[in-house]
Amino acid sequence: MASATPAAPIPSKNPNKEIAIYSHSQLFYWWPVWVLGFVLAIVSLVDGTRALHMPSGTKIAKQTIKEGENVSHVYELRAENADKDRKLEGYAERFEKGERKPRISHYSGLGAVYCIVLLVVVGITNVPLRGLWSLVVVVTVVLLSVIFGVLGWWDDIFNALGNLHIDIGYAGYLFISLCLLLMWAVATFLFDRQIYIIFTPGQMKVCEEVGGGEKSYDTVGMQIEKHRDDLFRHWVLGLGSGDLTVRTSGATSHTISLPNVLFVGRKLKQIEEMQREKATIETPASS
Repeated sequence: MASATPAAPIPSKNPNKEIAIYSHSQLFYWWPVWVLGFVLAIVSLVDGTRALHMPSGTKIAKQTIKEGENVSHVYELRAENADKDRKLEGYAERFEKGERKPRISHYSGLGAVYCIVLLVVVGITNVPLRGLWSLVVVVTVVLLSVIFGVLGWWDDIFNALGNLHIDIGYAGYLFISLCLLLMWAVATFLFDRQIYIIFTPGQMKVCEEVGGGEKSYDTVGMQIEKHRDDLFRHWVLGLGSGDLTVRTSGATSHTISLPNVLFVGRKLKQIEEMQREKATIETPASS
């Protein structure tokens, strides 16, 4: 009786395939701060409102001018003494020359919203919350802050606290956002790429610190765990990131932790496919 010849295993399409996984710092999650800063800088620029610095005690006097049926109003700045009047005159001259015309939005609630978003990001990246409550709490805080800003309630709140306001001008938003963007880019695309795990069929290479040496491990019996405990940090700020734990096998097993891995689910699927391809190639054909 003739026996059927078993089909030969399908070789890997790319035997030299590598899958690189990089660990990112907490600074990666700060992208909403500089993105919002650029948005508010554009709003302040388009608004067209200018800020004028005045010495203490300056008052605004209103004069009504009637010319027939036309009524117009003229506003004058008046200092409380001669010394401050000379200082005010110097401010006015520089303002007319365009030396001190900082752009700022007349919506004072924008500064409060920006500060709240900044504080929320600082808290989330340094004190990770767990479970669904992290998403519920943070989203509630951000939404209430935006709603208060749109409705102008922040003005009433700060007036009740002693007429305090958080005013940030166009230059302030732009400077903070540019610095954060530069730091974010350097950390994300330069320093973070120095901490990695590179998987190849049957082997992985690991570097656990910037400037550290590279170690190699066999992937036989290796265990990989994915952690996504903080929904807001991993799904909203991290765009589908997660923490990765790798445990090697053998007498001297090692545990390697890589926090803040982007697209961790897709990376794990690629590693599993690579391991299956390797197992298929190494399986001897039965006769």
